[in-house]
Amino acid sequence: MSQPSLFTPAALAAKTAGRLDGLCPVETITGAASLADAGPTDVTFLANEKYGHLLSATQAPLVLVPVDYPEPPPQGKAWVRCQDPSKAFTALVMLFAPPPPARPAGIHLAAVVDATARIAASAHIGACAVIAANAVIGERTIVMPGTFIGENAVIGDDCLIYPNVTIRERCIIGQRVILHPGVVIGADGFGYDSDATGHSKIPQLGIVEIGDDVEIGANSCVDRARFGVTRIGDGTKIDNLVQIGHNVVTGKACMIVAQVGIAGSTTIGNGVVLAGQAGVVGHLKVGDGAIVMAKAGVTKDLPPKAVVFGMPAADRREFARDAMFIRKLPEICATLKKLQSELDALKKQ
Repeated sequence: MSQPSLFTPAALAAKTAGRLDGLCPVETITGAASLADAGPTDVTFLANEKYGHLLSATQAPLVLVPVDYPEPPPQGKAWVRCQDPSKAFTALVMLFAPPPPARPAGIHLAAVVDATARIAASAHIGACAVIAANAVIGERTIVMPGTFIGENAVIGDDCLIYPNVTIRERCIIGQRVILHPGVVIGADGFGYDSDATGHSKIPQLGIVEIGDDVEIGANSCVDRARFGVTRIGDGTKIDNLVQIGHNVVTGKACMIVAQVGIAGSTTIGNGVVLAGQAGVVGHLKVGDGAIVMAKAGVTKDLPPKAVVFGMPAADRREFARDAMFIRKLPEICATLKKLQSELDALKKQ
């Protein structure tokens, strides 16, 4: 943990490159919490104005706010005015975070490690982990208990592999990758030749390649390619319970949120956001910077910077317009019925 001097309000303001505004009633800040949960010696933040009503009730004496936040600090509170309160608060939270559990270098006596595996001396292999033949594990990588690393799999430096992860044979994991519990890398793709007699399995001969600085959430699956590579680009972040099919390629710095499904052989550009429960059918291209909103179903290629919603996914402005008309249908029907009655009356005259 940092030295106590870092926890003064002035020092915390300096840490955020922000400006202290007002007189903080306490000399030392001891923790960080949300507006609703903060105590009388915590720092908190306001990044979204819809939570502004919580400012008057929060117990926190020190609040990170946007540089241009119009209200002055009330008595008993001080602001730290900064460019990005959310990002700045994340940096402060790390000052108060408890140190991670010690994971000393070495191989636990209860781990099963093939004699041909190459494990860096600085790596940690937990109890009941299984490391198969010719697997490679890089410097300072942590493999927690119950994980399986398959034959000829390669894991880079400074990775964190949580318990009960499966990395199957020949798959490649980059540097500084985080895989949360239950992640499966390299399961067979869902491929069958079907006829009147049933479904014959198509061999899945490819691999998965995970780029640098990728994080994959709990119980998410990235299937191996039928041929070649299923690839997750550098810096991409994947939430829990995501399914990525065989031969999918994602670009760099994508955000893929919980319960998204991407069918096989689809290419996702750089910086794409797939919101919760979105689905993308196979063999499509999603352009750089596109945003697929929650529960949308993508059935055709999307250009760069597209923002789509609905099923099938459409431009969000078109979808909003259509939804507005749908809500007006009862009123329109009533008007038509009235007009029809008036027309019928005129015909009888």
